[in-house]
Amino acid sequence: MLIKPVKINSKEGERVIASLLHRFQPADDSCRQIVTEILAAVRQQGDTAVLEYTRKFDAPDLALNDMQVSLAEMLEAYELVDDAFLETLALAIERVQSFHEREMEDSWMQTRENGTIVGRLVRPVDAAGLYVPGGQGGSTPLVSSVLMNGIPAGIAGVGRRIMLTPPNRAGKISPHLLVAAQEIGITEIFKAGSAWGIAALAYGTATIPAVDVIVGPGNQFVTEAKAQVSGRVRIDMIAGPSEVLIVADSSARASHVAADMLAQAEHDPMALAMVVTTEETLAQEILVELERQLPGLSRQEIARKSLADRGVILIAETLDAAIDLANDIAVEHLELMIDDPWAMLPRIRHAGAIFLGHHTPEAAGDYLAGPNHVLPTMGTARFSSALGVETFLKKSSIISYSKQALLEDADHIRRLATLEGLTAHAASVTERLRGTGKWAGK
Repeated sequence: MLIKPVKINSKEGERVIASLLHRFQPADDSCRQIVTEILAAVRQQGDTAVLEYTRKFDAPDLALNDMQVSLAEMLEAYELVDDAFLETLALAIERVQSFHEREMEDSWMQTRENGTIVGRLVRPVDAAGLYVPGGQGGSTPLVSSVLMNGIPAGIAGVGRRIMLTPPNRAGKISPHLLVAAQEIGITEIFKAGSAWGIAALAYGTATIPAVDVIVGPGNQFVTEAKAQVSGRVRIDMIAGPSEVLIVADSSARASHVAADMLAQAEHDPMALAMVVTTEETLAQEILVELERQLPGLSRQEIARKSLADRGVILIAETLDAAIDLANDIAVEHLELMIDDPWAMLPRIRHAGAIFLGHHTPEAAGDYLAGPNHVLPTMGTARFSSALGVETFLKKSSIISYSKQALLEDADHIRRLATLEGLTAHAASVTERLRGTGKWAGK
């Protein structure tokens, strides 16, 4: 049996649930020292180190002058993609753009009668680094990553969007990635990947500009590098294996549930596909469907291993119990394959993205629906949100006092400053009140 269904109120069910609730893991520390050394090398040697690592692991003959994608390569890319791709790309861009435009924040001010003005000034960062994984040597270009990271940065008003992606053995980048980038206004693209690419974005080199924010998925070396440079730059998140939780009642079709489990499982052997259902018969039907559909997948072995090692099917007595468990798990992707998902939506407190109904596969959200597919994993949906326009924005507080406002607040400011033992803070107010009759001895 690929996955053994268990009841949530059984001893085995309690054990499974406990492991799910404690699934958070920090970045894989098996590569920590290696990444530390790579970051140091790039920080000290710049382009020399980036080129050395790129030649060693990706493109043996890459020249320094070819590290940045040329205008000729950008133009040639359009000749290497077909019209059907361009049509789909245009629709995806329209959807993602339209959704994320609603996320843009405005600056605001508050005024008081005594002349005090306070507020918040919203401004984009100057530069953002967009990391796009190589996708099996460029054979499976992750176009959606370009859109989901690049479009929100553009809406935020980021002046420079720097895209990095590893080249293939011939030193080339997938034309699909190059076209996608150009269609959303990204023209600074560099051939560098893994930890050395992240280091170049964090520290800058003579060729690759330093940025303020780094976003984008990657392997354990990319994840560890992002973790180590976090603080020097902002990062989107420390992401764990991708995960889905499907809540299914008697209205769900086993073939649909199995298909969505497999869509998750094919990502990676560590991907986590989970089902909580109120129907024991459905659980058995899902297992039959998994075995039926697996042989038709190009990544059959990856999906099978993922399901065998990490797949979960839990049986709940009631839909309420299933929803409560879903909130506790706080999953990246939550699918509600139930009779009336909209009625249950107000009950959902924690999920990266919520997919409602029998005709809403996670794949729709990954590619075309519009919301961002960069989502919190490992239970961090309890406090984290999807990547969005706000990832590329920062806020500055605005404070302006009139003379009258300072007179009114002076005693309160000085009282708190004195209580904290910060007499210079109090004095900075007192000095401004000389000649007003309010400063002496207070």
